[in-house]
Amino acid sequence: MATIYDVARQAQVSPATVSRVLNGRTTVDPAMAARVHEAMRDLDYRPNAVARNLRLSQTSLWAVIISDIGNPFFTSMVRGVEDVAQSAGYSVVLCNSDEDPEKESRYIAAALAERMAGVIISTSGRSTVINRLVEARIPVVAIDRQLRGVTIDTVLVDNVQGAELATTHLLDNGYQRVACITGPRRISTAAQRLRGYQRALRARGREATDALVRYADFREEGGYRAMASLLDSDNPPDSVFATNNLMTVGAVECLVDRGIRVPDEVGVVGFDDIPWAHLVRPSLSTVSQPTYDLGRAAAVLLTERIANPSRPPSTVTLSTGLQVRDSSTGPG
Repeated sequence: MATIYDVARQAQVSPATVSRVLNGRTTVDPAMAARVHEAMRDLDYRPNAVARNLRLSQTSLWAVIISDIGNPFFTSMVRGVEDVAQSAGYSVVLCNSDEDPEKESRYIAAALAERMAGVIISTSGRSTVINRLVEARIPVVAIDRQLRGVTIDTVLVDNVQGAELATTHLLDNGYQRVACITGPRRISTAAQRLRGYQRALRARGREATDALVRYADFREEGGYRAMASLLDSDNPPDSVFATNNLMTVGAVECLVDRGIRVPDEVGVVGFDDIPWAHLVRPSLSTVSQPTYDLGRAAAVLLTERIANPSRPPSTVTLSTGLQVRDSSTGPG
């Protein structure tokens, strides 16, 4: 493997000149710099990334820590992050915390140990691990979920608005007992979507009763169990608002297994527009999020934070929309 000294010898310059070229210094004579680049190509020289990172005190890598790699919501979001990162000269390392605070903490430790240039995180809900990044002065942006106890750049959607749209739509279409399947209490998106559901009920003079609310895990299995629990209750619902895409799938699967017709017997609206939502029968009504734009906005905030570490933290909130399809057209 060629070394910096081999490059210097072939280019007929000093090792210090090669180092300045590698670090992008503009003080090197253009002719010398051209000889250095030619020698690196001829020798197939690859800079020692570890040594360079130690000199620069950081890598050119971003860690993107997401809560569930199996959720299609994150696919487009990560693409938005990566497009901005690549154009800014950074590469992305994708980490899946699997909604596990301990696993998330290990990824944070790795980001610190590897001197990551920045971190974008959809957190499992603990602010203490984020504080470790802030204290180490590693730029960090929270995406999709809001954190208490720490003030950092954040990109969100208007979860309350989206939940209100979904619930109001079900009420407008004649459903009387609208249930809500939401996520873990510690997660901001679950709490905000539940709040929007409750606000829509109260706006129509309906009681927001706990009997029609189930807390699950943002997973398909959790949505199935929550729907089964609602159906087995003394006064089951005639419609359901599920606060993420995977729980929507689980809820619909439970209704199919029970032989319950959608939308005639139970109407369904989900949150997160599933790519194939229009292909199933009946097609699924969903609250859509601008997932790609979420990723881009988070990446732009991170590049700004890297360039200007002392600027005040900012929060970007994007709007949601309701995609009305066949699963919520009204009771038969």
